[in-house]
Amino acid sequence: MYKKDIKVLDCTVRDGGLMNKWQFDDAFVKGVYDACVEAGVDYMEIGYLSSEKAFDRKEVGPWKFCADKDLRRIVGDNNTNLKLSAMADVGRIDFDDIPQASESLIDLIRVACYAHQMDKAIELAHHCMDKGYETTINLMAVSKVSEHDLDEALADFAASRVPVFYLVDSFGSMYCESIEKLMDKYTKALPGKVIGIHAHNNMQLAMSNTITSLMKGATMLDATLLGMGRGAGNCPIEILVAFLKNPKYRLLPLLKVIQEQVLPWNNKIDWGYHVPYLITGALNEHPRSAMGWMDSEKKDDFVSFMKEMHDYELLE
Repeated sequence: MYKKDIKVLDCTVRDGGLMNKWQFDDAFVKGVYDACVEAGVDYMEIGYLSSEKAFDRKEVGPWKFCADKDLRRIVGDNNTNLKLSAMADVGRIDFDDIPQASESLIDLIRVACYAHQMDKAIELAHHCMDKGYETTINLMAVSKVSEHDLDEALADFAASRVPVFYLVDSFGSMYCESIEKLMDKYTKALPGKVIGIHAHNNMQLAMSNTITSLMKGATMLDATLLGMGRGAGNCPIEILVAFLKNPKYRLLPLLKVIQEQVLPWNNKIDWGYHVPYLITGALNEHPRSAMGWMDSEKKDDFVSFMKEMHDYELLE
């Protein structure tokens, strides 16, 4: 499976922060950073770029904003081969809040959008490119997008200057056949563009879907430590690195930070495979309802949750 053009992106802090409002202490973030450096990971997505007026700092931690002072407290000047990434949601960041890349420790800005926001996403990504950043566009919830709307979004992206487009299984609802079909579609519609994969693990298929996309030509691969991420979590980076057998990656530093920093969080927040997340994945629904159920005293009452979701489906 050795392919020299593969790039692995760790998004533990960014995606995992969706489970605790980015309230990680510095030791956790520094531990993830050091492990990524030692393991030879290509990118670490350390959080979001967001406008202060869009969120309350009393409710969310510093990695919802990735302010320069917070970044430097963790990574210094980042004189390493590891590149830092941050995600920007369309509508939640003002152009003026994005500094010039020469004044920032962030190397890559990934613009997240829905299909109907593609024009705004391209505008934001072009703005970031003009400021000197690497960029991607991550089209979310593609499993809910109609063929017509997806074709329009892809045509718009193909005409843009943005070099990387992500296949995102937001709800963890896709099987390998869906991944294959979308990879074929993306590759045909986006000649000359790089394709990435961001998979969720609702049906324990994040790793296999990542492998499928890799075999179909994806070269930007997202993963997280111990699969830490929203709801069912993501493709586990330690499994991915073990599978790739690429000599530039090292497994031991990842296992060390999992043991020392990630496992303790496993006792505080419930990410990873759980039946409620399976149910929302199987129904191709956002995991927010399952996350709410997991926070309740009924978290192990799978039958009631399934009945509740089935009634919801009928209302839809």
